[in-house]
Amino acid sequence: MKYHRGYTRLFITGIINGIGDRFSQVAMLSLVLHLTGSGLAVGISLGVRVLPFLLLAPLGGMLGGRLPRKMIMIATDLLRVPVALAFLWVDGPDKIWVIYAASFLLAAGEAIYSPIRKSSIPLLVKRERLLAVNGMEQLMMGIVLILGAFAGGVVSLWFGPQWAFILNAVSFLLAALMLAGIHFPQGYGSSSDGKQAQAQEEAQEHSQEHGQAQAQEQAQEQGQAQASTRSTPFSPSLRSVWSIVAGSIILQIIFAFELLVPLVNGLDNVLISVYAVQEFGAGDLGVGAFYGALGIGLSLSFLAGRLLNKRLLLGALGGLLLEGMLLITISFSESFVAVFGLYIILAFTGGIGSACLDTLLMRETPVIYQPIIFGWLTAVSSTLLGLSMFGAGLVLETMRPRQLGLWGGVGFVCIALILSVYAKIRMNKKKDGSITVPWKSL
Repeated sequence: MKYHRGYTRLFITGIINGIGDRFSQVAMLSLVLHLTGSGLAVGISLGVRVLPFLLLAPLGGMLGGRLPRKMIMIATDLLRVPVALAFLWVDGPDKIWVIYAASFLLAAGEAIYSPIRKSSIPLLVKRERLLAVNGMEQLMMGIVLILGAFAGGVVSLWFGPQWAFILNAVSFLLAALMLAGIHFPQGYGSSSDGKQAQAQEEAQEHSQEHGQAQAQEQAQEQGQAQASTRSTPFSPSLRSVWSIVAGSIILQIIFAFELLVPLVNGLDNVLISVYAVQEFGAGDLGVGAFYGALGIGLSLSFLAGRLLNKRLLLGALGGLLLEGMLLITISFSESFVAVFGLYIILAFTGGIGSACLDTLLMRETPVIYQPIIFGWLTAVSSTLLGLSMFGAGLVLETMRPRQLGLWGGVGFVCIALILSVYAKIRMNKKKDGSITVPWKSL
């Protein structure tokens, strides 16, 4: 499986797409605060960006098993170009609805695009490189935040938000051109032949790591699943997905993580802009600086994440615990510089945790199931995140931002402890310390 050049294009595409989106997001949040001065309006603006994931992310996952993945990603990029330009119509508080509507439509495209992109990663890189590549994904997010959010704040401040919105539209066009040069393994997204070849290839790699007998059993199970797809596109049922999750404690923890963390994470997503504008009076530049700090932390996490190759679950839950403690510290800090530094450390620990979590999910899930699983996880977590951000906007009408930030940090700490206790109780460990799951040992 030597498709690393394809991932390089996917990586560059993510940077181009992400920078444009961050330019637009920073300008949009600053514009909303300028027009309304309301934390509720900020919550609504962020909330409507993730609510479409409830219905459309599962659709994206299903389309990934039926249509060419490259075609889907290119189409969603091109369709978002005119939507990105719609923000240019906003010239007063009476047109705030345009921001909400355009944000909703941009999110609808991302809801289809995101699970397709993530489930494409294991098709373009070797299995043993997944942790390193997921670390690259955190590096990509870091670059996006540094160049996109910070530079977006500068562009919005010096040239006005209109240029940020135009650059976002241009980024979609450039991303579509880059995607056109990616070559996936033959058959993926359009027929079952490519999927069957992938199953055999994975079984061969698995035999080298864990023995021929176990690999043959896995190949037989996957071969049965592939046999039913020779005449029709593969579409795993929810029952088959549930059987995989029920048989793996690792996946149970990942699913619980994706259900619980977004309920709290929405608070911080709203507060980072509110802290910059209202608590420190730093305006557009402050919003960009705080997002830039997150980018620095995510970029640094790429260097450290690979050290946790055999302690991925510890990295994910430990990172969440540290994030909570840092959010509590931020809620008490009165220094802009100190908060800037704390956000770097926060993103560093969070980036390591995210890379570990994504790698566990990719290793634990058969490739043919990944589009639908990523789709449903994206749908549920993003919807909960949107509701959390909307709720944060409502609460900010009556609660001080720092008090809300304190409770958000406490929530992260509680979730990390609960999942750690569950893992300790449920996991069946071998004498050598590895974790036993139905089809492999980690």
